[in-house]
Amino acid sequence: MIRRIGILGAGAWGTALAILAERAGAEVALWARRAEQAERLARERENALHLPGVGIPRPIRVTAAIEDALDAEAVLIALPAQHLREVLAPLPWPRETAAVLAVKGIERESLRSMPEVMAEIQPRAPLAVLSGPSFAGDAARGLPTAVVIAARDLALAESLARALATPAFRPYASDDPLGVALGGAAKNVLAIGCGIVVGRGLGENARAALLTRGLAELARLVEAAGGRRETATGLSGAGDLILTATSGQSRNFSLGEALGRGRALAEILAGRAGVTEGVDSAAAVAALARRHGVEMPISEAVTAVLAGGDIDAELHRLLARPLRRES
Repeated sequence: MIRRIGILGAGAWGTALAILAERAGAEVALWARRAEQAERLARERENALHLPGVGIPRPIRVTAAIEDALDAEAVLIALPAQHLREVLAPLPWPRETAAVLAVKGIERESLRSMPEVMAEIQPRAPLAVLSGPSFAGDAARGLPTAVVIAARDLALAESLARALATPAFRPYASDDPLGVALGGAAKNVLAIGCGIVVGRGLGENARAALLTRGLAELARLVEAAGGRRETATGLSGAGDLILTATSGQSRNFSLGEALGRGRALAEILAGRAGVTEGVDSAAAVAALARRHGVEMPISEAVTAVLAGGDIDAELHRLLARPLRRES
């Protein structure tokens, strides 16, 4: 049974995962990249910037020494996707320590998924992916949450699920880490699109249509890249997309909604403390789809808008697409 767990990243999700792991009975070390942040979290026992109102239990060790978090049987990685290589490549990863990617994105330069990046920079690490519909605040407050943990070694996924499970936090095991990772990355881009539709005042019918067609895009990408199409209909695909595309708590949906109302992207991002992963992943998701010969017109439209394109022109382009059979 996995008992010692490290967390890399003290943003909202990293802090929530530390709380969840401690609640499940693990000995937990939470790593913050900046020493002053680690000292503040250890002293105040609250992440006031990223997860206000949720106490950090006393048994959780907060540290600025990454070696402390790596001294574990499993390490949950909750870093921004575009920083994964920079932070983790230089580390002497312990051979038996599982690396659990709780990161949702595509690397911009290489178009690699997060498990592909990790396999390249730390090839000896036993690898898993944690994803699914999970707002950090709800999960940390003990509200019911279901996620998926995927690893090629299904026994590893099941062991991790048992280590993190509580009556309110329910991890399901999968052996499709690539499909799970791609679902988590693509849904952020699609959620921005749903936000744009709502912000533009196009109504709930339009959002439902975009969400449904977006799920079809996500499934096509997962299958073409080597994952399983049914993974896209599970927690890491449909589940996470539904949550992220229908709630104002979502950074990606709320950013899209603000864009739809006419605010500039730079202005929106300047007022945010956390990373909005869909902004960084949109162009990479669209490029990856083109590489695999997959049509993802919604993702292409979102990418164009984020690059400064005209929202109404992109919406018109989507609505002008030829009518065809649904499947």
